[in-house]
Amino acid sequence: MTQQSLGTHNFVDDPRNAEVLININGALVPRPQAMVSVFDSGFMLGDGVWEGLRLHRGRLAFIAAHMDRLYEGAKAIMMDIGLSREAMVERLYATIDANGMRDAEGVHIRLMVTRGIRSTPYQDPRVVISPATVVIIPEYKTPLPATIERGIRLFTVHVRRGDPAVQDPKLNSHSKLNCITACIQAAQAGADEALMLDPHGFVATCNSTHFFIVRKGEVWTSSGDYCLAGITRSNVIQVCREAGIPVFEKNFSLTEVHGADEAFVTGTFAGVVPVTEIDGRHLTEGRGPMVARLQGLYRALMDRDCAG
Repeated sequence: MTQQSLGTHNFVDDPRNAEVLININGALVPRPQAMVSVFDSGFMLGDGVWEGLRLHRGRLAFIAAHMDRLYEGAKAIMMDIGLSREAMVERLYATIDANGMRDAEGVHIRLMVTRGIRSTPYQDPRVVISPATVVIIPEYKTPLPATIERGIRLFTVHVRRGDPAVQDPKLNSHSKLNCITACIQAAQAGADEALMLDPHGFVATCNSTHFFIVRKGEVWTSSGDYCLAGITRSNVIQVCREAGIPVFEKNFSLTEVHGADEAFVTGTFAGVVPVTEIDGRHLTEGRGPMVARLQGLYRALMDRDCAG
């Protein structure tokens, strides 16, 4: 059985996931018993930061960049994770090894850190009475081949990406309600994911992935001012530059999107995924030549990062 209607997060269902051990504050707990307090800051207020990670060839891909983003985000919201970067990475690998996943392909890990347990339902961090809550959820999750090969459809939603003075999109926080409402609107329109604009009407990003177009041999993505500092996004920009492919971070409009030669999205889970249709405008049948090339270049970069 496969999960349906989840955009780039479509995955092949794996029965082994029912038996995985979840790491909660250093304790390994069977999945059915894994839980946090109703007073936890993440459950109560979305107060925390998180990372999605992939295991590739026995190593966590681009782990240094993920730790940079996690710890910078925690510092920005004045949250003490309570573990050093090195201890966090050790805990991640210990969780992987406890589940016998080290040599498996297609393992995805969600690392979540919240401010901890509050004494009462209230937003002020001064009512927190415990250390940070650190949860590690490893799963066997492989993107559907059809997603990688045939792509997804996008719909431009009315929900905008906010400016940094409202809620800085650079912060990978647990609070994702604007992305959720965008996803709902796209799903109701029959699309797989939402394409979101910035406050000025330029194209920003998608609800759970980063967005690129291809025009006349050039790769364009948004300025980055109104989107998360995506690690896969950054890696795709890097491989373009290494391969001599013209790549630009810039403002562009929906008119330029609708007239593009190709489009694709990026994310930790599925890597580089073609976009075949946007707002009913047909772009390609499956992946175009640039997307196919970038998929190969990205895989090669991941291989290099996880070598040795």
